[in-house]
Amino acid sequence: MPLQPSDDCAAPALERPETRLVLAISLDGRLAPAEGGAAQLGGKGDRRVLDTALAWADACLMGAGTLRAHQSTCLIRDRALLQQRVDQGRSAQPTAVVVSRSDGFPLQWQFFRQPLERWLLAPKGPAEGFDRWIPLGHSWPERLETLYACGVRRLALLGGASLAAELLQADCVDALQLTLVPTLLGGPHTWLPIDPNPLPLSMLGAGAWSCDGLEDLGEGEIMLRYRRQRVH
Repeated sequence: MPLQPSDDCAAPALERPETRLVLAISLDGRLAPAEGGAAQLGGKGDRRVLDTALAWADACLMGAGTLRAHQSTCLIRDRALLQQRVDQGRSAQPTAVVVSRSDGFPLQWQFFRQPLERWLLAPKGPAEGFDRWIPLGHSWPERLETLYACGVRRLALLGGASLAAELLQADCVDALQLTLVPTLLGGPHTWLPIDPNPLPLSMLGAGAWSCDGLEDLGEGEIMLRYRRQRVH
C-alpha cells in the first residue's frame, strides 16, 4: 500500500526553509562531462565545505536524475560535525528529500542502505524505501512551505541542474555555495541549463546577489558564497 502523507505536513505554513544551492562546478560552469554521467568534481577542500553545508542543513533536496546517476546521496563524514549535530538534538545526517514525478528506485541501491531518513516529494508515494511521502503540489513555494511545516528550516539543494533551475526560476534560492574546480569539461551539462523559461528579472539586475565570502580550498579550488538580496 502506498505511503500516506503525514498529518503533521498536511497544513503548510506561510513560511519556507532557507535554501542554499551547493554545487561543485568546472571553470566553464559544467556539472558533468560532455558525454554525461556522474562527475567526480571536487577534492579534499570541497569535501570539507560540503560537510559543513550538510551539517548546517535539516534536509538535502535532490532530483531523481541525480539520484539515478549516483544511486546514493552525500553523507557527513566529519566526526566532529556528526557529534555536534547529535549534541544539538538533531539527527546525525540531514534528511534526504528526493523530487520525482515517477517511481522506479531499485531498493538495492546504496541510497536505501545509507543511515538517514528518506522522504519522497512526488505525485504518489511508493510502497517501500522511503520514510515519508509528501505530495508534489503545484509550485515550488507551495512545496517549500510544506517542507517547512514538516520541520525543515534549512535546506541544502544538491542538484541536479534541472532542479536548481526550477528553484531559481521560482526565486526560491536564498544562497549559493559554488566550488570552482580547476578543470574544463565542455558539453551541454551546465549548472543552469538553457531553458525557455527565463530567470526572474529581479534576479538578474545589479545588487540581486551580494558576495558572502570566498575561500581558497587548496589544489586550485575556490569556494564562492553569494546571498540573494530581495527588496521587500
